[in-house]
Amino acid sequence: MRLIRKVINLLCPALLLLLTGCMRWEYADSMEDFDTASSGLFIINEGNFQYSNATLSYYDPADREVQTEVFYRANGMRLGDVAQSMCIADNKGWIAVTNSNVIFAIDLNTFKEVGRIENIQQPRYMHFVSHDKAYVTTLWSNRIAVVNPARYEITGYIEVPGMAMESGSTEQMVQWGRYVYCNCWSYQNRIIKIDTETDCVVDELIIDIQPNSIVLDCNDKLWTVTDGGYEGSPYGYEAPALYCIDAATFKVERRFDFMLGESPCELQLNGARDTLYWVNDDVWRMEVTARRPPVRPFLSSRNTKFYGLTVNPVNGEVYVADAIDYQQQGMVYRYSSEGVLIDEFYTGITPGAFCWK
Repeated sequence: MRLIRKVINLLCPALLLLLTGCMRWEYADSMEDFDTASSGLFIINEGNFQYSNATLSYYDPADREVQTEVFYRANGMRLGDVAQSMCIADNKGWIAVTNSNVIFAIDLNTFKEVGRIENIQQPRYMHFVSHDKAYVTTLWSNRIAVVNPARYEITGYIEVPGMAMESGSTEQMVQWGRYVYCNCWSYQNRIIKIDTETDCVVDELIIDIQPNSIVLDCNDKLWTVTDGGYEGSPYGYEAPALYCIDAATFKVERRFDFMLGESPCELQLNGARDTLYWVNDDVWRMEVTARRPPVRPFLSSRNTKFYGLTVNPVNGEVYVADAIDYQQQGMVYRYSSEGVLIDEFYTGITPGAFCWK
């Protein structure tokens, strides 16, 4: 499970909101010049909650070279407190830093900041609807922000009915036609459907407790995995499940059950979008047409803490992040599509997300 998820299950959200505020960025005297025109992989390192030590790493698969702390080195300032996710649109990289209430836009080759969206409460994930409209999901909020990325401005909000502001959260987003589907995670049990023409929630699908990720496959099927909550949770505790949902009818077509106490997360697709990957201690792989779950893992965790996962959309290589002890630099393992270890390298503290350039 992602580190911030563990934190919010253990501490009172109201207390944590009091700890968040306007981030003050301290600039260094010197900055470095980068020029990375080649394709590569960004690694988003969360850092530690309330330590403002989130970092951004960049890995070139061709020469197997990793550059650490590239945001700080290029801009002379820290990234902030708990970097959550990154996406690429309009030839810019957009980095959501949850506890600093900011989204940075950076140049993809130089890593220098080109703009930022500030005062956006606890941003989690960003999805581009068009050049001038994007959605940003948020933690402990009953609404999704609508932003104009061209102007770096918040232009409105999408109200999410039935969600408590102090405990709810909206998470990842995928789009099918005019509709965006979003999993509601913290103390929630549903997928919501948003009409991008009206910026309104028009439908919801109730499933099991806490869906933590969502993807859209090559057959226009939504896939989501629930974590089942945790023992002692006031919202409930149950066995997790993997769901296949038809995007057109918004109905469940298949369901695969896990054992109570398991923690499936980090649901991903390959480039062809015909094969699923997820973390459940080990890394698991399954074709989207499968009628039964795999019985053996694709990659063994080897007593490590698999924390993040991505699949190279071009060649199917699999990258897995190891948080180790959440205090020291984490490790990323690179495997071939057949599961053979190709490379391993250190990144920043708590590597949790990836973004392909």
